[in-house]
Amino acid sequence: MKNKYRILKIVITVIILGLLLSFSLKRFSRQKITDNNISVKMNEKTPVYFVDEKDIRNIVKKENPSGTVGDLNIPALEKKINLLPAVDSANVYLNLNGKLNLDIKQRVPIFRLNKDGKDFYVDEKGVEFPISKTYSHPCMLVTGNVKPDEYEKLAELVGKIDKDDFSKKFFIGISKNKDSYNLLTSEGNYRVEIGDLDNIDFKVKGFKTFVEKYLVYQDPQKYSMVSVKYQNQIVTTLNPYFKENDSILRAGKLEMAKAPALAATVKKSELKPKTTEVKKTSSTSIKPKESTKPKTQQKETKKPEKKSTVPAQSKPKPKTKVKIE
Repeated sequence: MKNKYRILKIVITVIILGLLLSFSLKRFSRQKITDNNISVKMNEKTPVYFVDEKDIRNIVKKENPSGTVGDLNIPALEKKINLLPAVDSANVYLNLNGKLNLDIKQRVPIFRLNKDGKDFYVDEKGVEFPISKTYSHPCMLVTGNVKPDEYEKLAELVGKIDKDDFSKKFFIGISKNKDSYNLLTSEGNYRVEIGDLDNIDFKVKGFKTFVEKYLVYQDPQKYSMVSVKYQNQIVTTLNPYFKENDSILRAGKLEMAKAPALAATVKKSELKPKTTEVKKTSSTSIKPKESTKPKTQQKETKKPEKKSTVPAQSKPKPKTKVKIE
């Protein structure tokens, strides 16, 4: 009998609890979700404003027109917010008191890419998302035909530049020309060629050494490019529009012009002995005729004079050397 009473008590308590739970659930489902019961939190470390709290509240109202807890589909609402291009992740949940919580993490752009005439942002994960009409985030501008598989390495490069005071001071942009990357500088009119995106720390360190030991004592306008893409070597290109470089560039052009000029003089020196040999053979063949016919001596003596004018006519060739130089 005692066991029967215990079982009966348990059944009655379960029934009572079930009735109370169903009553509370009905009451909870009929509860209204007001603006005061909606809590939106942005959890990103770097403050960005691509998604506004007002926009999130509008999405909640569209997904739940009745405004009651029972009609709210939390998985669908969470999916809707995650579809926003600027949202990295969203977590939606309800408290027992009927308060709706939305924890949202926005994408933080690492750089802004101008590609094929279109602008868009890229975050640290290498994900593209469009620019906003109401908000512009300050970040490094990258131009050129950058491939999507290079986004992560490029984001890593921009992150290293932002963390280093020296690099952040000098580099204001990145451009890609064919397969080579160039860092655009804030000082001077030159660019720093780094080639591919490998060994970035070593390349930036090499440029820093060049700046501290050489560029500090010179005018930055002197160079148009400083290349650090070669291992253990820095190659500089002079700016042709810088006046102080005129004498250096002229000297370089003269040295380049000397090579073909020397080859031309060697060929001419090889041809000159051949003409002298012809003169000698002609003079020896004429000598016997001088004793027999004195009249012919005058004619024959005139002939060498005419031949002597031939090399005189060929003398303008050295003048062409001066023009080439």
